[in-house]
Amino acid sequence: MNVFVAFLLACCMTHALAAEPEIVTDMAFIKPARLVDIGAGRRMNIYCIGRGSPTVIFESGLGDQVRAWAMVQPAVGKFTRACSYDRAGLGFSYPSGREGTSENAVDDLHRLLVAAAINPPYVLVGHSLGGMYVRLYADHHGSEVSGMVLVDPMSEEQGRRDAELDPKTPAAIEDFVKTIRNECIPAAIKGFEAGTELMKKCVGEPDRHFSNAFNTAFLVSISTPDRQQAVWSEWVNVFRRSSDQVRAAKRSYGDMPLIVLTNGGPRPKGPNETQEMSDAKRQLWIELHDELARLSSKGVDRVVPGSRHYIQFDRPDAVIEAIREIVRSIQRT
Repeated sequence: MNVFVAFLLACCMTHALAAEPEIVTDMAFIKPARLVDIGAGRRMNIYCIGRGSPTVIFESGLGDQVRAWAMVQPAVGKFTRACSYDRAGLGFSYPSGREGTSENAVDDLHRLLVAAAINPPYVLVGHSLGGMYVRLYADHHGSEVSGMVLVDPMSEEQGRRDAELDPKTPAAIEDFVKTIRNECIPAAIKGFEAGTELMKKCVGEPDRHFSNAFNTAFLVSISTPDRQQAVWSEWVNVFRRSSDQVRAAKRSYGDMPLIVLTNGGPRPKGPNETQEMSDAKRQLWIELHDELARLSSKGVDRVVPGSRHYIQFDRPDAVIEAIREIVRSIQRT
C-alpha cells in the first residue's frame, strides 16, 4: 500500500472485507499500447479494445493509470468499444509541463480523442478524482457525452466539507503533500532502493489483484520522477484549483443517464479519530454522492456491498453492469 492509498483509507474512504480476487495477468495494461501525438512534442498512451458505439472512455483516479480498469475493460470491450488512457506523466504518457488540474486533464483528453480519431458519442467512466475530471469534460463538451458512470467519485465540495467537519483535515493533507514533494520526488530522482520503507511508502507493495509479473512491471512504472511529480501536482490542486474549476463549470446534465457507485463501507476510524467523527465522514461521502446523482433527472446512486474505494477491483461485476446499463439505454434511443 503506498502513501496515497494509506491516506485515503485513513481519512476519506472505507474498508470492507472482500473475497479472494481474480488475479489479472494481462500485461497489456502495464505496457505502452498506442502512443498518440497530441502536439507540442507530447504523446499520450491510450488502450482501446472492442467495437461499437457509444465508446466507453475510462478515467482513472488520482495518480493511477490504465491498470485501474484491468478487471473491467475486457468485459466492456465485448459489447462496445472501450478505451482507457494514462494522464500526463502517469503510466506511459509523456509529462506535460503543466499543473495537474482538472482543466488541463480535460484539455489533454479532448486533444487525445481528436488526435486518435476516437469519435463521440462517449460514455465516460471516472473513478475517484477521475469522477471530477469526466464531469468537467461533460460540462465543456456536452454534445459529445451521452452518459456517465462515476465510481466512488470525489466531489468538488469534498475538501471544503471535510474541513468544516474536521478542522484538522487541511493540515493533514498539507503534511501528506509535503511528504511527496520532500521525500518521494527526490528518492525517485535518485532511484528508489528496492525493499526500503521509503519505496513502500512512496511506490507501494505488490497488489493481490495482479500477478507477480504484472506487479513487478507496475512498481517499476510508478517509481519514475515523472510519475511522482504528476502525483504531487494532482494532490496540490485537487481540493483547490481543480475543485474550483469543476465548481465554476457545474451544470445540470438534464436527462443524461448517470449512475454513481458508492463503496459499501463501513469506514474504519483514522488515527486519533472518534467513532462519531468516522461515522460523520462516512455519511458525508454518501451525501456528496447523492448530490452528484441529482445532477441528472435520470441519475441514481447505488451502494455496492462488499466493496472498498476501488469498487472496480472488489466488485468489477457491479461496475461492468452499470456501464452495460448506460450503453444499452443509449443504444435504444
